[in-house]
Amino acid sequence: MANMNELTQGILADVDGALGVAIVDLSTGLLLSVAHNVPYFTQSYLDAVAAAAVDMFRGKGVNGVEKLLGQQRGVPVTGTIQEIQMSTEKTFHFMSVVPGKPNSMVVLITSKKANLGMGWAALRGALPQIAQIVPG
Repeated sequence: MANMNELTQGILADVDGALGVAIVDLSTGLLLSVAHNVPYFTQSYLDAVAAAAVDMFRGKGVNGVEKLLGQQRGVPVTGTIQEIQMSTEKTFHFMSVVPGKPNSMVVLITSKKANLGMGWAALRGALPQIAQIVPG
């Protein structure tokens, strides 16, 4: 069985145009594993991207909407966002919660030369392996 670093390196190598891959703890925002090939992806940059990704899935605004949904439905609603695709001027970001591990997520960043389908296929294809090794 591969470890987290081998899995992130494997995704990075498999996707044409991949710039970076990270596994992030959604409860703390800590990077559990990261692989990249961009010199300016410093630790502080990577930490900031991880924090921004956590905010998109579990941030104050998302929590507020989930609380309102829970009030309307009469049952608690949490962790509703499972996947996000985002683009910037030059990059695509693919983000997914790890199935069965609601406190872990994976982020794949690619150039816009990457094929969107291949980005999702690589990320989703790796999720079962990641689920086996990330903390519960």
